[in-house]
Amino acid sequence: MIYLNCAATSHQRPECVVSAVTDALRTFGSCGRGAHESELAAARSIALARERVSALLGFGHPERLVFAANATEALNMAILGTVPDGGRVVATDWDHNSTLRPLYRLRDERGVSLSFAAADRRGVLDMGALVDAIVPGTSLVCLTHASNLTGNVLAREELARVVAAAHAAGALVLLDCAQTAGARPINMDELGIDLVAFTGHKALMGPQGTGGLAVAPGVNVHPVCRGGTGVLSFEEGQPEGYPEHLEAGTLNGHGIAGLSAAAAWIAEKGLDAIRAHDLALTRRFVTGARRVGATVYGDFPATEEGLLAPGFDHAPVVSVNLPGWESSEVADVLGHDYDIAVRAGGHCAPRMHRALGTQDTGAVRFSFGCFTTERDVDAALAALAELVSEGEGGDDATA
Repeated sequence: MIYLNCAATSHQRPECVVSAVTDALRTFGSCGRGAHESELAAARSIALARERVSALLGFGHPERLVFAANATEALNMAILGTVPDGGRVVATDWDHNSTLRPLYRLRDERGVSLSFAAADRRGVLDMGALVDAIVPGTSLVCLTHASNLTGNVLAREELARVVAAAHAAGALVLLDCAQTAGARPINMDELGIDLVAFTGHKALMGPQGTGGLAVAPGVNVHPVCRGGTGVLSFEEGQPEGYPEHLEAGTLNGHGIAGLSAAAAWIAEKGLDAIRAHDLALTRRFVTGARRVGATVYGDFPATEEGLLAPGFDHAPVVSVNLPGWESSEVADVLGHDYDIAVRAGGHCAPRMHRALGTQDTGAVRFSFGCFTTERDVDAALAALAELVSEGEGGDDATA
């Protein structure tokens, strides 16, 4: 199998991740629920995981890194726990349903007003409109670090500009790093980002069922889930100290052990090396996909020779459509006839599809990771070339 669906989840993981989970299953007790060595081993492992993941996020306060089941849970924590009734939120067309649906819930149930910065046909955000929308009275600004549909990335200077505007207006900034944590530097402290949500099973290459929320000092998130923490058991309310303030119930110690091992593996390999690998594969795929006649969505500036411009930044996510094919048919044929795993459809990104004009057709998404090779990319391009040839003369599914 050639696995090109890394934006959905990692399929290949470092062997150390598997070993860490297996060892944890054999030896761990419950973190914070006893003083036996088995419980202490779980507690030490989770504390180390906080440090390792925080380092990858550029976050110097690991005690304020709160574990969750995934980025979706972390985003719900941040949104539902910071926006007051009748508040105001600024978001963008890049946002995933994990951000959009909690926001729509706040709009419908608690009178929160929403403003969205639009993206153009290349998926590029109108940064001027985004900044202009951040006015006094705004409670929260939701940003997606990299689109899960186009792979477009918010540049560092763009993030800094939005953070400055938000803080000037008295708003918090929430950054969804589901597609970037483990694949590129986040620099949370340097940029002054208030909240970073991440998942453990994508570029971080940890087990599914892991993720979390980094909460900057001075920022308080009201807990949406309350329960046992292993400490302060006689208090009626959730403990005020972090991370227990947002961690009710027994943590996924086995999964977090795997996430910790993955974070250590990534740190040793280096985020810059991983980013360079991802960019090289993305460049190779986009250039080849255009040459075979695919419609490629996203911001991929090209030189006169048709090659991608040097110095461009992009997550390893590319969505396409083929003339004469429905996107779902392409994914089915790639899987059945070529044993290539991709994803077609709406990708939980309805606003982004409307911006691209693909709300009726969907798109076929190819996404790469640390274990993707040039051979994998070339095999996918060869398959696309054959499908384009077969589809010539048929109905254009992308029209």
